[in-house]
Amino acid sequence: MNLQEHHYSARVRWTGNLGSGTSGYRSYSRDHEIEVDGPGSLAGTADPTFHGSKDRWNPEQLLLTAVAQCHLLSYLHVAVKAGVVVTGYRDAATGTLRLNSDGSGEFTGITLHPHVEVADAAQTALADSLHAEANRLCFIARSLDFPVHHEPSSAGPSSSTAGAQG
Repeated sequence: MNLQEHHYSARVRWTGNLGSGTSGYRSYSRDHEIEVDGPGSLAGTADPTFHGSKDRWNPEQLLLTAVAQCHLLSYLHVAVKAGVVVTGYRDAATGTLRLNSDGSGEFTGITLHPHVEVADAAQTALADSLHAEANRLCFIARSLDFPVHHEPSSAGPSSSTAGAQG
């Protein structure tokens, strides 16, 4: 086994044939199922702007969440190496998709807004600085052809968690 190379697989199955296939642009649903070994299936569709359903995941949301999830995992790794004890992490990631006149489009950027809680309030500046290294290590961010920005904030223990044992 080559430890330097990892392979992933996913299966996508269109479930949106409403009876006449793609006989017209509005004659079919964009619904589909995404499946990977292990966690099972995920209900997908197009963005509602593109005739999808708002109660299913769309590819744009999946890309955005993949970047945010990868950054989180990379950040936790970097924090451990730097001796920063993270006690909480949340993000409100945003992304921008630009549509072109020919019907194509592309993401022009993603901004992560991670808020990190650390055990030692004296390490908040260090905690904020670790996002650059996490971005450098993140497999997904490194694979993109657009910038991933960070607007981090960190805080020491809050009064609600200061006395918590863990």
